[in-house]
Amino acid sequence: MPEIAPHARAVPASGIRRITELAWSLPGAVVLSVGEPDLPTAPHVLEAAREALARDDTRYTPNGGIAPLRDAVAAWLDPEHSLPVRRDNVWITAGGAQALHLGLSLTVGAGDGVLVPDPGYPPFSMATRLLQAEAQPYALRPEDGFLPDPAAVEAAITDRTRVLLLNSPSNPLGTSLPADLVAELVDVARRHDLWVLSDECYAAFTYDAPHVPAARFDTDGRVLTLHTFSKTHAMTGFRVGVLVVPDRMAPLMPTLQESIVSCVNTPAQYAALAALTGPQDAVEDARRTYREHRDLATAILDERGIPWLPAAGGIYLWADVAHATGGDVAAWAEDLVRTAGVAVAPGSAFGAAGEGWVRISLTASAEDLRAGLSRLPARTAVAAG
Repeated sequence: MPEIAPHARAVPASGIRRITELAWSLPGAVVLSVGEPDLPTAPHVLEAAREALARDDTRYTPNGGIAPLRDAVAAWLDPEHSLPVRRDNVWITAGGAQALHLGLSLTVGAGDGVLVPDPGYPPFSMATRLLQAEAQPYALRPEDGFLPDPAAVEAAITDRTRVLLLNSPSNPLGTSLPADLVAELVDVARRHDLWVLSDECYAAFTYDAPHVPAARFDTDGRVLTLHTFSKTHAMTGFRVGVLVVPDRMAPLMPTLQESIVSCVNTPAQYAALAALTGPQDAVEDARRTYREHRDLATAILDERGIPWLPAAGGIYLWADVAHATGGDVAAWAEDLVRTAGVAVAPGSAFGAAGEGWVRISLTASAEDLRAGLSRLPARTAVAAG
């Protein structure tokens, strides 16, 4: 029999998915491990999809997406970016996951290196390995508030490095990069002639300061930006994302998109157009809800003596449970599901620097947050024991 490609076997499985599927198999388990909005999709978004189906608008679109949606994205992003954002820079993708894959496909080849945050979203490394490139972690440390240290990022660069991957607001950390730090990191990439792939999928959810796009500091066309409608507009199943590329990549895009998905399904694109150009009440409600959930979760953790990282943005809270995990947070999280009926994402699923920590999803209901977090072992109780 022919062999499966070695690089396909090398892609690591998701530690988040394993814990979550285990919880789904246990009646009554509280799932705080996955970022699925517990809010409805806005009615005008659903109606736009229904209208597209009713008029039988179900054929192929241009590879990059329908023109009104691309123009709307360009108008939304242009004021915040250093270089102009036009329709040709905007490519509608099958969710943020395909935007990530497409962005890496444009910038790395076999054996090239991608600097990825550790802790960081697992598909950063998974997609890199699928393209036969090398994930090169740069550590985010508690003593730095889990923010990148530009000197440490620079020290991690090798002669194979081609891409610096940034993520703000962060999944899993909830950190949001300040403007001076973003500028410094883009400058590191410029000095070493690297691409910057900036995942800004949670840009709508910042709580303490406005979001700062990496492309604000892009003066020479090296920044690619990822966005998605999934979390912002509670549209995870619609699978609509965005990749914004520099001018010189635009001529390549139709061929690359054709080779992967051809185009995103038409009714979903009209739903995304309505989401972006219609009323934004649902987005404001989501931002307020997730901030309230953050404050609720931190209050419960405080009662249990469990340290946490302040979440300036995004939809997750990062908590330190090293007092209970015995040095293996993945095994502990699995045992927690089986014995306490609550699922949290183990920090080691996001990289070696996540050992001893867990990611808590703020998209769960307030009731689930209360029930689930109250089952975490209190630090004071463990210390006393």
